[in-house]
Amino acid sequence: MGGCDAGDSRPPFRGLAGRDIRSLFAELPTPCYILDEEMLRHNGEILSGVARRTGCRILLAQKAFSNYDLYPVLAPYLAGTEASGLYEARLGAEEMSGKEVHVFCAAYKDSEFEELLRYADHIVFNSPRQLEKFGRRAKQAGKSVGLRINPECSTQEGHAIYDPCAAGSRMGTTRAQWDEKMSPDLIGLLDGLHFHTLCEQDADALEVTLHAVEERFGDILSTMKWLNFGGGHHITRPGYDIERLERCIQKAQQMWGVQVYLEPGEACALHAGYLASRVLDVLQNGGTRIAILDASAACHMPDVLEMPYRPPLYGAGEPEEKPSVFRLGGPTCLAGDVIGDYSFDAPLEEGDLLLFGDMAIYSTCKNNTFNGMPLPGIFVLHGDGSTECLKSFGYEDFKERLGRTK
Repeated sequence: MGGCDAGDSRPPFRGLAGRDIRSLFAELPTPCYILDEEMLRHNGEILSGVARRTGCRILLAQKAFSNYDLYPVLAPYLAGTEASGLYEARLGAEEMSGKEVHVFCAAYKDSEFEELLRYADHIVFNSPRQLEKFGRRAKQAGKSVGLRINPECSTQEGHAIYDPCAAGSRMGTTRAQWDEKMSPDLIGLLDGLHFHTLCEQDADALEVTLHAVEERFGDILSTMKWLNFGGGHHITRPGYDIERLERCIQKAQQMWGVQVYLEPGEACALHAGYLASRVLDVLQNGGTRIAILDASAACHMPDVLEMPYRPPLYGAGEPEEKPSVFRLGGPTCLAGDVIGDYSFDAPLEEGDLLLFGDMAIYSTCKNNTFNGMPLPGIFVLHGDGSTECLKSFGYEDFKERLGRTK
């Protein structure tokens, strides 16, 4: 059998500590997500160390990880949650109770704003117009009010879809927009500024960005109470330059006298989840050997196509690294439902168990039921090696999101 014969010491599988995945997961129904409780705790300890040494406050960006059953694992290490709208704000308030709730949305709806005020502590607006429309209501409700700025400093390559500083971006207020639209009355509503420019990046990119923020908005920041560095900081990735991050935080605090916030999503749940799948069929088209899995890139790991990227696979190598090379694809009708090309010590066979890594982030919160594909169940891997089912899904979950319940 191929697939899971070899151990794997790469960071995405560190939490398995060389254990045999057959003995851990053989009885689980596939496809399924498995959230690693100990790796979440490991990430939390790294993040809390940064907060303790610098005085910054770190939030969980729920857009990347919103499996609230595991919030109690992360809560001791974090100041609270960050939301992208009403539902995430409510989730954070309910499931990480007593912690801060920050929210940013590119544009808020009148019909939702009053309810949002019940859950959020900090409300960040995207434009001077949104600040003018809602800022006074937020202030009167006792909320801390912020504005997202765009420092017009792009540090990303190859992932334009995730670059808020790309030309023509709708995200954040540029200095030119500030100078044109921000009246003294609007400025008086603000308690802080927010920028988010990074995606899976190290502290060197933050350092470059912070210099651009200083150049464009430094004169304003000295009048603010807080500055939010946004997300995209890969703080818990092995090799990340934590010392440089801490210098950036301390520099901002000393220069402008602000409370610094960070709101990473991936860093909270990095290397803390897996997607288990089984081989349904093996075929060959010309020189390409193909394995059809019961897991779909399009449905169950959409960032594989959107980013795009090739997820790590337990015990597998790069194409041509090992003797048997296979292209892994999902069972949907989408021709492009391809996870990637991998090599194995032995040929794959029907029924083989495969385990993808880094599946706690942007997976359960982005998956879908295209083609009527069932949603994978969600399990937790406890520190003692036992697994527990948190949620299973069936036909009704597919049907009820499309129409009336009869």
